[in-house]
Amino acid sequence: MSATVDHAVEDGPRTSDTAREPRREPVRQHRTQYRRTQCPRSRCHRTQWLRAGAAVSAALALSGCGTGTAGGGEANLTLPDFHDPAVSYLGMSGWALLALGMLVCLAGMAFGVITYLRLKRLPVHDSMREISELIYQTCVTYLTQQGRFLIVLWVFIAAVITVYYAALVGFPLSRVAVILLMSLLGMAGSYGVAWYGIRVNTFANSRSSFAALRGKPYPTHRIPMQSGMSVGMVLISVELFMMLFIMLFLPGNLAGSCFIGFAIGESLGAAALRIAGGIFTKIADIGSDLMKIAFHIKEDDARNPGVIADCTGDNAGDSVGPSADGFETYGVTGVALITFVLLAVPGELANSDEVKLHLLVWIFAIRIVMMVASFISYAINSAITRARWADAEQMDFEAPLTSLVWITSLVSIALTFVASYGLLGSMGEPATGLWWKLSVIVSCGTLAGALIPELVKAFTSTKSRHVKEVVVSTQQGGPSLNILSGVVSGNFSGYWLGITIVGLMGIAAAISTLISDQLMVAPAVFAMGLVAFGFLGMGPVTIAVDSYGPVTDNAQSVYELSMIEDIDGIDAELERDYGFTPQWDRAKRLLEENDGAGNTFKATAKPVLIGTAVVGATTMIFSILISLSSAYPDGIQDAGFLHNMSLLNPLFLLGLISGGAIIYWFSGASMQAVTTGAYRAVSFIRENIHLEGSTRASTEDSKKVVQICTQYAQRGMINIFLGVFFATLGFAFLNEYLFIGYLISIAVFGLYQAIYMANAGGAWDNAKKIVEVDLDAKGTPLHDASVVGDTVGDPFKDTSSVSLNPIIKFSTLFGLLAVELAVALRHDGAALTAILAAVFLLVSAVFVYRSFYRMRIGLGLGDVRAALGPEPHESGIAG
Repeated sequence: MSATVDHAVEDGPRTSDTAREPRREPVRQHRTQYRRTQCPRSRCHRTQWLRAGAAVSAALALSGCGTGTAGGGEANLTLPDFHDPAVSYLGMSGWALLALGMLVCLAGMAFGVITYLRLKRLPVHDSMREISELIYQTCVTYLTQQGRFLIVLWVFIAAVITVYYAALVGFPLSRVAVILLMSLLGMAGSYGVAWYGIRVNTFANSRSSFAALRGKPYPTHRIPMQSGMSVGMVLISVELFMMLFIMLFLPGNLAGSCFIGFAIGESLGAAALRIAGGIFTKIADIGSDLMKIAFHIKEDDARNPGVIADCTGDNAGDSVGPSADGFETYGVTGVALITFVLLAVPGELANSDEVKLHLLVWIFAIRIVMMVASFISYAINSAITRARWADAEQMDFEAPLTSLVWITSLVSIALTFVASYGLLGSMGEPATGLWWKLSVIVSCGTLAGALIPELVKAFTSTKSRHVKEVVVSTQQGGPSLNILSGVVSGNFSGYWLGITIVGLMGIAAAISTLISDQLMVAPAVFAMGLVAFGFLGMGPVTIAVDSYGPVTDNAQSVYELSMIEDIDGIDAELERDYGFTPQWDRAKRLLEENDGAGNTFKATAKPVLIGTAVVGATTMIFSILISLSSAYPDGIQDAGFLHNMSLLNPLFLLGLISGGAIIYWFSGASMQAVTTGAYRAVSFIRENIHLEGSTRASTEDSKKVVQICTQYAQRGMINIFLGVFFATLGFAFLNEYLFIGYLISIAVFGLYQAIYMANAGGAWDNAKKIVEVDLDAKGTPLHDASVVGDTVGDPFKDTSSVSLNPIIKFSTLFGLLAVELAVALRHDGAALTAILAAVFLLVSAVFVYRSFYRMRIGLGLGDVRAALGPEPHESGIAG
């Protein structure tokens, strides 16, 4: 079977105007329904859902008006036969080789589950276990609410998919059902691995906290490292297993439908969990941190009702979000590469099917090899770490994490060359030497996976000169210079990381010129996709070092919240039941130092994921280009097509400019949700914190803070998601070339905005850690100023920056459907698509408006005047 796709929308069957007319009445009905949603403003959460539902219903109805045309893009792709005897590896067919890979995936899942069980059996005091279980239960409450939220969002997207594929493309309902089922499966995968991540992490946090009581640094490091690797191996193994199952066990002519549905579902799940989780965690974090300044209480004071919410937020933002994001990024990159291979290898090539089969088997075999490389590297690094620090009194907590990343990168590169030679070395013209060319290109991405963390550490580590400069600036100039110095760090990081990524992509592009044009169209685009592939090649380790952070953060909180030091006879109890004498002061210092390392490596994973999204978006955009170019006589090389895709086309240029508007609005909208939510949380905590006569905040008060955080996370998410959703439809309907420029623009703007915000936030965070640990200056004006900087950095690094990744990918993936829909409707009349574009952009602007004006704190200058008192400020404030 050969890969086929029907690109030319104008070739599809047409219906008569008479047959088309009945579809217009529902449009008017839905427009009326949308107008009805513009009712008097209400703060009722249910009313918000009704408004959102009505708005999306309007979009669906508007999208559905038009004729049925051939199309479907990626959903029409067909996989080659993996049983083809013409392609074999050591006597095995491609199917058999990839089936072995599924066994490797099962082994990876088994490793993760065994590690999980070992963590569960580690010793822990009941006081600490109770806190970690309370954190887990609040996480479950949050995830359950997010699950319901996801189902509603899925219903909206499912309606769009159904209208497009059933009404416009003309797919049978059975095939539409396959796309819907796979989208549900992809969303469930993102949700499931996120749930697994918080369960593992909430076992590990209390065990790590308890292990620190022995006064040795190695056990304090080993436990979060094990939990992180468990999450990383399970996440990648599940993702890879699901994709291989689609390729090997489902009919080849359904593969395109399966993959596009699966990718959309993954992207939807990741976007919702990442954005809402980012808002939640920083509402809780800021609400808890500001109490330290207001009441001069210690970090994670048990009397502070916001601390449990903060711990829940650590998991919602730093575990749930990255797990879902990593799952989706790994999957979508794979789908993009599959799509490229099936579209770009020309059908007129004599052995076209064999080349496609070789490349597809190679892509997934290398993924399997890199997963094995991650496990081998983890085993080697664990042995080195144990030999070096098992009995040490002092430990550099960043060192074993750094060595793990570098060992994995080097082992992965070596095995990539070996495996590529075995898989592709025998290919003849025009693929002679393809094995080493592709190996070099992939290795550029793998090397980036190690270089980027090193560069990030230069701007966020407690040892970096940039972070030390933030501390010095804070001491000399208070919060003002603290914030300015952090901004400097973030901006400088944008230069160094950007130049590094561009340099590695440039090397990949240069190597791609050695690949014959007879073999594939636009090999440079394939090279960009393979760089993204290499970024995440050592995915288990990337996820592991990222998951290290929320465990170390929670471990410190569990220690304080358990109040274990205040338990009568605790020293004797620990000596009797666990065989050691606790070292209280040393334990607290170890936990704080390890938290600093966790902060640093949480920061290192963020640019890797955003870089993957941006580079991978290039490959997905290629699918749109292939579809559009099919209308030109010479395809993608046609002079008319190239003109439309150049700066000579003002619409394309406008698209390149317009994407920045969405990126900057998104950054502001997500932080506005944090600002207002943090205000609500702080107000509640101020009214309900009891510092006298109380040793611990009530569970009810803690759960109420969690509820406030969840409420504002979902309110912010509704506005943001629907704003992006309708903007994507609007720009796609406005003009397809403008839309391509828009997709490129959000990727480029998003890359630098995310790098800047993530690393500025990381610098502020670890500057505070230096003040608290190295300078032991808690409770001083220096500490207060550093807390201010940290609260500014919190939504920078953990809300806006990290959420840009799924926003870019969701826009690009959903854009594949939107632009084909727009082109199909434009054949029925340019006026119709222009009207729809205006309507979609107007609806998007409504949600942009709401994301600030309906998310404000709700007070005015009169309230500020009243708070200041009658004099001397009254005459100085107007309005």
